[in-house]
Amino acid sequence: MKLIRPFVMCMCIVCCLGLGKWTPAHAQDPHLSQFFAAPTYYNPAMAGVHGGKSRFVVNYREQWNSVMATTPFRTFVASFDVRERVGRNDYFAWGLQATNDFSGRSNYTRVEGALMGSFLKRLSGGRYTHTNQFLVAGVQLGAGQHSINYDNLWFSTQFDVVEERVDYTLASGESLLNATKPYLNFNAGLLWWAIFDDDFSLYMGGSIHHLNAPTISFVENALPYQIPLRWVGQMGGELPLNREMSLLPAIVVMGQGPSLISMMGTAVRYTNHDWNEVALRFGMWAHVVNDYLDPKAFSNLTVSAVLEMTKWQMGISYDVNMAKLSQPTNYRGALEFSFIYLQPAKWRERVQCPRF
Repeated sequence: MKLIRPFVMCMCIVCCLGLGKWTPAHAQDPHLSQFFAAPTYYNPAMAGVHGGKSRFVVNYREQWNSVMATTPFRTFVASFDVRERVGRNDYFAWGLQATNDFSGRSNYTRVEGALMGSFLKRLSGGRYTHTNQFLVAGVQLGAGQHSINYDNLWFSTQFDVVEERVDYTLASGESLLNATKPYLNFNAGLLWWAIFDDDFSLYMGGSIHHLNAPTISFVENALPYQIPLRWVGQMGGELPLNREMSLLPAIVVMGQGPSLISMMGTAVRYTNHDWNEVALRFGMWAHVVNDYLDPKAFSNLTVSAVLEMTKWQMGISYDVNMAKLSQPTNYRGALEFSFIYLQPAKWRERVQCPRF
């Protein structure tokens, strides 16, 4: 238990780094509040990092119902990954991931699919070693496309100044495309973890997305827009309180262009330690973002609940809007669901991994 103090110190340092000097936000990829239940979406090195043979993950997020009741923002993420042994101590994992994101009345849609692979290198551990350590490198190679529906949008040339109304029969005067050309996308990441004891672990990792600088454009014969590089840093672990309860502190810091968000907090986990183990988690997570009107704003507080069974895990969370978002939205933020299914591994194929 002597490692608890340096663990807490490392968490504090990362939290401070996440609260540095920021610049105003412009745009960013969709994010999920249940980052602990969307492993490969945040880091390709998470492929194969689980206690089973294979894993199936589904995430769903719905946001801005309070101000856009019929056209909220919706995000779907699904992934599947399988781990195989390589030699005596190392492993290789491969999988698939799909993302579908819908935004507002224009039904702005982002669709991405990717193949992913990772290599898990054992650094220490085994029959005679208490500490089990791994270093993982992972990559994703995929393709994507953005599209938009102009039927619910209007432009200045379609406004009838006499009738003072929008006339959708008038020409928009714009040369716009309904979909961008498909683009290739490349992501990469690293992850290290150590298991010190039952219910006592530490992990750190990071990833970079859009490494190949893909471009998109909805305007014909115009310079394309380059999707900004997105980087992610993560850290967390598990600290035992007693035989039945433990803490799962974690932090994720994500930046894209001038945008930055830090999600940090902890969950309390209770387990019965039976043969068919059942566990419950309850967590609180703070979101700190840069904002035009309120720099370093405490934008959301997420409350989460997770039910764990032997083969599957279900989670639900809700974002409570804070700061200047609280009044126009009446504190109502985003609702999120997650589902994870693990196919059990044979004894020789099991890997002791941290809980996320």
